[in-house]
Amino acid sequence: MPRSAAASASPAASRFTTGLLLAAAGSVLFSAKAIVVKLAYRHGVDPETLIALRMLFAVPFFAAAWWWTSRGATPLTRDEHFRIIVIGLLGYYAASYLDFLGLQYITAALERLILYLNPTLVLLMSALFLGKRIVRLDWMALALSYGGILLVFLHDVRLEGDNVVLGATLVFLCAICYAGYLVLSGELVQEVGAIRLTSYAMVVATAAVLLQFVLLRPLENLLQPAPVLWLSAFNGLFCTVLPVFATMLAVARIGAGNTSITAMIGPVSTIVLGYIFLGEAITGWQLAGTALVLAGVFVLSRKGQASQSASAPD
Repeated sequence: MPRSAAASASPAASRFTTGLLLAAAGSVLFSAKAIVVKLAYRHGVDPETLIALRMLFAVPFFAAAWWWTSRGATPLTRDEHFRIIVIGLLGYYAASYLDFLGLQYITAALERLILYLNPTLVLLMSALFLGKRIVRLDWMALALSYGGILLVFLHDVRLEGDNVVLGATLVFLCAICYAGYLVLSGELVQEVGAIRLTSYAMVVATAAVLLQFVLLRPLENLLQPAPVLWLSAFNGLFCTVLPVFATMLAVARIGAGNTSITAMIGPVSTIVLGYIFLGEAITGWQLAGTALVLAGVFVLSRKGQASQSASAPD
């Protein structure tokens, strides 16, 4: 290989490796949120207070990012403001609150698996509302993913009882809300920019979370024991702010398809972290269900990569 070609290949390889590391780190940190929340619940804190503390620690960084990306940018139209407010309430307020509620009743591993149904939910919503056709490969991915969830769900119901049904339902509703956010933001992110949109939406969600807290809980509830405050700070910074920006940087370097494939480390890391920090058992049923869900996500992500390659210019 000529020296010039080798020199140009080296930065590209380094950029790809960095993208993979960012995607993996973002996925593991996102997945750790469930562990942190369940650890905080052991101190008797309620979901409304816990999510308020998380957002209070995270919002200064998103507000700064929103201000920075808005400098010199084209002003948002009234319609864009309205759409971002809607997706902020849907994807970062409603989805997060439902997730926090559900985590009171189910294991961190089952929660993460249900959330990994997002690609299949986006597929179904796109078919229902945008008229996109579901092909045979899509049906295969759906069967694998939902079969895996059913396997773990039935196993947990047999061990834990009806609370698992309630918790799984709440987290599934969370996944639906977040999938709706992804569908609605698909075109808008191209117009506004990923960081600007996400930061604005997160500020909107924080306002909703704090309004909910003021209406439902006394202000003194924010004065929690030190372990809850430290866990909330970790949740806000390391499980919210850092993974959001790490994932964005990963997509910029290696593309959405490679990022989604790398992110499949998330459910596996949750199983391991749940075992280490929460004492959650690792069972064969759980591993089999996880393998099926990840196989479904892999099928969809590879299909997406193939379609991107086919449509990309030479």
